Amino acid sequence: MTSWHATDEVAEALRDGRPVVALESTILTHGLAREPRAMSAKFVTAFPKWDANRPANLAAALGAEAAVRASGAVPATIAIIDGRVCVGLTSTQLEQFCANDGASKVSLRDLGSAIAHQRTGGTTVASTSCIAAMSGISLFATGGIGGVHRGWSKTLDFSADLMAIATHPVLVVSAGAKILLDLPATLEALETLGIPTLGFGSRFFPRFTVSPDQNLLLPDQVQDAAEAARVVAAHWSVRPSCGALLMQACPETFALPAEQTEHALETAMVDAQALGIRGAATTPFLLARLASSTNGQEVVEANLALLFANASLAAKVACAMSD
Repeated sequence: MTSWHATDEVAEALRDGRPVVALESTILTHGLAREPRAMSAKFVTAFPKWDANRPANLAAALGAEAAVRASGAVPATIAIIDGRVCVGLTSTQLEQFCANDGASKVSLRDLGSAIAHQRTGGTTVASTSCIAAMSGISLFATGGIGGVHRGWSKTLDFSADLMAIATHPVLVVSAGAKILLDLPATLEALETLGIPTLGFGSRFFPRFTVSPDQNLLLPDQVQDAAEAARVVAAHWSVRPSCGALLMQACPETFALPAEQTEHALETAMVDAQALGIRGAATTPFLLARLASSTNGQEVVEANLALLFANASLAAKVACAMSD
């Protein structure tokens, strides 16, 4: 039998019908360094509680949870620890998890194996959506979702995130999809899967750390958390098993230049092909190259800024849905 555990705080909030927001954990295991990181004056001004003395992944986890709390909801960071599905982590668990350099990346296909073999791993958008839905959590905040990869007609490389959102009743709040994807194809796939895709205050498709693509229009937009809650509630009244997407752009102050990022990405893709990198290894390779070929500090700060913004927005929508 699968072992599940929710923290007392999360369990009580769910029991009492209070708003809860799920947070993924692959950004902690595979996205950010385990060493402390000082930030620019611009970042510290925007996020004065950033703790430069803590490992960067732990500081990010605490920052995302703080953003959820500040907007009125209870955070539930989801992870697999020694084969146990953890819905919410205590402060001690979070510190130990962020210090674990042997944690694996656990997507939908890996959940059973990770549980059976008692592994520790960070959950992706796909697996976090699944666990959140099974736990009764309907709001989930992340950075950017996966989608259809460039060159998909040859590789058939589609992220499991898309099918997971289509089959689990969770509203995923993100900064759109990662720029390394084929964004027009991703938007088409979202339509094919019937996933409502809402822009927050804009109809343009966000591109993770880069400003939105003004050539790609989303099918709908909402202006505030209350409107988002109404639209999603109406969606679930007719399609109760299908998730939805709420997308907002990376905060303008931290968004990266599109042309510079695209050029660096194209170069990285050529290198990946030459090195024979494919499948699940492609995204981490491209993101690492992107960070090293542009200003790595700016990439990290953009990632964190959008993560905190999404956590705050998800909490506001969770509160509106609870009300």
